[in-house]
Amino acid sequence: MTWKHVFKASVTGLDTNRSRSFLTIFGIVIGITAIMLVVSLGAGAQNLILSQVQGLGTQTIVAIPGREPTSPTDISSLFSDSLKPKDLTALENKTNVPGLKEAMPEVIGAGVAVYGSNTYQVTVLGATDIMAEILDIHPAEGDFFTADDVLSQSDVVVIGSKVADKLFDGADPLNQKIEIKNKSFRIIGVLAPSGGGLINFDEMVLMPYTTAQTYLLGTKYFNRIIIEAADGQSVDVVANDVTLTLRESHNITDPSKDDFSVQTQQDLASRLSTITTALTWFLVAVASIALFVGGVGIMNIMLVAVTERTREIGLRKALGATNRDILSQFLLEAVLLTAIGGIVGILLGAGLAFLIALGLSKGLGIAWQFVFPWTGAILGFSVSAAIGLVFGGYPASQAAKKSPIEALRYE
Repeated sequence: MTWKHVFKASVTGLDTNRSRSFLTIFGIVIGITAIMLVVSLGAGAQNLILSQVQGLGTQTIVAIPGREPTSPTDISSLFSDSLKPKDLTALENKTNVPGLKEAMPEVIGAGVAVYGSNTYQVTVLGATDIMAEILDIHPAEGDFFTADDVLSQSDVVVIGSKVADKLFDGADPLNQKIEIKNKSFRIIGVLAPSGGGLINFDEMVLMPYTTAQTYLLGTKYFNRIIIEAADGQSVDVVANDVTLTLRESHNITDPSKDDFSVQTQQDLASRLSTITTALTWFLVAVASIALFVGGVGIMNIMLVAVTERTREIGLRKALGATNRDILSQFLLEAVLLTAIGGIVGILLGAGLAFLIALGLSKGLGIAWQFVFPWTGAILGFSVSAAIGLVFGGYPASQAAKKSPIEALRYE
């Protein structure tokens, strides 16, 4: 019996029992769809995060308080208050860090902004006037605060576009005053919409860090210090100088005792990429459970099909079909079912991923791009076909073993 006849017999068998065939591939479709969704959305999230990180500039270095976590128990180190004004002074000394162009402290807090009867929960970000240049954020209306505002602890703020919409309902917010923690601040600028992302300036209130520390936070330390290298080629050298300077400032001689961490944008992008990739494939492993369940379902239904088609098997053997022909036919039926399920799952998963990406992009206004997961598609189709071979093998062997005489007598 040629492979052409085996294929034709398999297709005929599947077509004769369409309802059963549909139910058989249903589990495979769900599993492959889930894998496609996870891989596509994971790739989209990774691209969004990396674009936000890279948007800070390749020459940017960040000093963060607390040692770099090496285990879940080290997470408390991230809330350290180890970065102080003396560290900023040491970093700005050209003798210590010759390749430094700018150094900017940041403090972060939260509060409720109030204007009249309108309130809105905001993130307060305090920094210096060079924030606009380093983070590439510029007011669509008004101006940014100045170095004099930082020195004098001026009560001026620049607000995000969403804060303006929520508090002022379309009215002009410039030179109006809002309250945060019972302190009045004058609005001197409104940022253009950023579209959200890893750093969502739309929901932020920006002010001089000295103002935030004095009137809102009551702290004397920094949440991080952003350093800009003079050029892209000296980033690693500057990062090393920053590390050595902070160790000297903190009287640390043993690197394992560092109470801070220094990261370049390349380091951060690489780590985030590793984390998102690991999370994506973990979710793929979870979604693959559905494929295993679908494989067990295929085996059960194929066993039922073998029993129901016992007389057909006996008749085919009586007409000269060998055990190998019967084995090939039922095995091919299983592979065809799972392969079709894989194709349907790939198309359905890609379609849903596209719609979700479109919804996130349009609905939330973030730069979420649809990514067709070729790796997921190839993996999904290959795995689905392999499931047909693995889980269809036992029913096919049972069909091949049937005696033609006993099979013809089967009622």
